[in-house]
Amino acid sequence: MKEITASVAAILIADTPDTFVTRRLPETRLEFGGIPGDRHFGVTFGADSRQKMYPRGTEILNRRQITVVSEEDCARIAENLGIPTVLPEWLGANLLIGGFPDLTSLTLGSRILLPSGAGLICMGENLPCLHPGEEIEKNYDVQEHPRLAARFVKAAYKRRGIVCAVECPGTIKVGDAAKVLINDYANPMQ
Repeated sequence: MKEITASVAAILIADTPDTFVTRRLPETRLEFGGIPGDRHFGVTFGADSRQKMYPRGTEILNRRQITVVSEEDCARIAENLGIPTVLPEWLGANLLIGGFPDLTSLTLGSRILLPSGAGLICMGENLPCLHPGEEIEKNYDVQEHPRLAARFVKAAYKRRGIVCAVECPGTIKVGDAAKVLINDYANPMQ
């Protein structure tokens, strides 16, 4: 198992009902189910368009409790779009990690461990969709930067971060060291 140390650059919450856009917190408590008050909080949720194998609304395990992006991926998306910056808020991220540029390729079952003992388990890549692109586009002059929303999906391909579930509750603070344990399928963590 490979281990990398990164840092918690930002903690964010989507607690406004009419938007996925997040706002920053200095610290929070991670519980089974995610961040209390966040739009994705819950151990289970109703199946939606991403889980076509179940009838819409069927109660299933919530694999999208926490969305994690890296500073490096945000910078690369901005570069691909030809704009100065892409904020994690515009992507609906809950956690911004610095010092781990390969975050989006983190293997299923990998862990992110925090000093409090809190732990996240990687449930997979967060595929890019049009909505964050629309949010990015709201923050730039469309004459100067045309079609940002339409170009976002391609610009963010393999750069959109991961979704996680809380494996062990605990606190998380900006500046925390984050130990990333990379799951090796040949010798998987259990």
